[in-house]
Amino acid sequence: MSANLEAKKLVVEEIKEKFSKAKTIAFVDYRGLTVGEDTALRKKFRENGCEYKVYKNRLMLKALSDLGIECSANYFEGTTAVALGYEDEVAPAKIVCDCVKETKKMAIKFGILNGVSVDAKNIEALAMLPSKEELIAKLLGTLNNTASSLCRVLSAPTRGLAVALNAIATQE
Repeated sequence: MSANLEAKKLVVEEIKEKFSKAKTIAFVDYRGLTVGEDTALRKKFRENGCEYKVYKNRLMLKALSDLGIECSANYFEGTTAVALGYEDEVAPAKIVCDCVKETKKMAIKFGILNGVSVDAKNIEALAMLPSKEELIAKLLGTLNNTASSLCRVLSAPTRGLAVALNAIATQE
């Protein structure tokens, strides 16, 4: 076997490992992006616990095939970069969609969410969801509000008794 073929097999194994670990994967066409924009985008991905890589289309298609993920080979025409989200399902989609809006140069091709291929519209819909931190904050706010309401309800009879006794005391 040639050294080139062995190197490609290693890259396919690396891609398979990354794809199997990722919760969300967004495939984008990055044509027209400047080096500065690309560097800023990579930094934003790193800050959010994501990864942004460019692999050869054929190698990504082979890795997806080996993992049993069905997708159209048409998605892998032209330039293709991949955004991988390991911690937060929403983060890669949100960053990609923000970049598409800002630069008007990128385009979402498709994505993979928990091992299932989804189209670009689903990735855009995912990007509109609140982040994990926002959802946790909303849940905690709801729980705190419920606890406060319960305390007010439980203290109401005691407060009512105190008001009635005060009224009797001031009446005499």
